[in-house]
Amino acid sequence: MTKKQTSWQQVRERHIGAMRVSCDILGHILPGISNERARSLRDGPDGWSIIEIVCHLRDFDEIFYRRAQMMQAQEQPQLPAYDHEAMAVERAYQQEDLAEAFEALKASRARFIAFFAALTPEQWERDGAHPERDSFTMTDAAMQVGLHDLDHLEQITRVLTRA
Repeated sequence: MTKKQTSWQQVRERHIGAMRVSCDILGHILPGISNERARSLRDGPDGWSIIEIVCHLRDFDEIFYRRAQMMQAQEQPQLPAYDHEAMAVERAYQQEDLAEAFEALKASRARFIAFFAALTPEQWERDGAHPERDSFTMTDAAMQVGLHDLDHLEQITRVLTRA
């Protein structure tokens, strides 16, 4: 293994670790929040509620996983775009149970982490065409999950702090 391969391997392992830790952090934040509070506390007058954010994280975890699977199975697939605002309404996030949404996210995340952990160095280099970007590798996908989580963890803690 070359020094460059070792460096990329470490970057990838750290991003897999970030996926695990971000879900753990959410697990420390959510237990004291009732469904009523999760539905009523919002990120501004038109912003999402805590339950909507958790449901969004759950559903986008699945979307990110499907995109990664496509990149493994196909040569440079065109990755589908999704309208997260429409999903929140269509799937009635506001009516969901917080604990159930979080349990589904944890199950999805465990599967996703196992998927990434099993990739070979060659598989990490596979790519697809992201709907909002050009070429998008598996490394980009792992980084996107962690950064997406971080954005929404900050959002939830900001909502709670303002409450």
